[in-house]
Amino acid sequence: MQTSPPPLSANADAVAPSVQPLFQPLYEQIKTLITRSLASGEWKPGELIPSEMDLAIRYAVSQGTVRKAIDALASEHIVVRRQGKGTFVATHTAPSQQYRFLRVRDDLGQVVHPTTSFISLEKTKADAAIAATLAVRVGTAVATIKRVLVFADRPIIFDQIQLVNAEFAGLTMEALEASRGSIYSYLETAYGARMIRAEEKIKAVSADKVAAKYLNVRVGTPLLSVDRVAYTYGDKPVEWRRGLCLTDGFSYFNELA
Repeated sequence: MQTSPPPLSANADAVAPSVQPLFQPLYEQIKTLITRSLASGEWKPGELIPSEMDLAIRYAVSQGTVRKAIDALASEHIVVRRQGKGTFVATHTAPSQQYRFLRVRDDLGQVVHPTTSFISLEKTKADAAIAATLAVRVGTAVATIKRVLVFADRPIIFDQIQLVNAEFAGLTMEALEASRGSIYSYLETAYGARMIRAEEKIKAVSADKVAAKYLNVRVGTPLLSVDRVAYTYGDKPVEWRRGLCLTDGFSYFNELA
């Protein structure tokens, strides 16, 4: 008969039975505890986390259990191992992570990093769809950002991005324009909001007047519409965006494992 994993030591970090099921593997419990510490800001993006030995002592488990938990976090790009240096909290400011969720490639398969042209930043209210997506009440104040991503001097993506205003108080066009890097890098640096995963829905659409204007195409031009919800620690939705993409010379690239 299979038994439940031994309980963690009775301390503030122990997993309460009401929070985590008893049958959850022990390394998953440790992964949850480490993630909670990341969410609380104990270890910030780019910072070194404690060694496997120190974490094993902290959680009263074996070093092998901690290693397995960290392996799982690394596979999800939440932490990054650096040979001879330790394990660090992943950050969008790292060059390899700035455009992690950007899937547009040219038709030769080359990664082309865009430049960003911000159009507007408006304070609006969440409609029913956005409220449900971001887990807030209908009418909650949201910041709506419009921008164009330019690839090789061509406007390729027209983005509309919505964020809960209360979580990004003081966000201004001047700050966005001065950030120069990816918007995720800026939100992480200025607000400590790190996007760890995203879900996308993709469909074919035709350019309306607004998209046609900013992408410099005719109304009715075929576009790829990519709706994304980005999540931070604890699977909390932080951002909704719709990217309208030209595919003349470019493709949406995804690697399936």
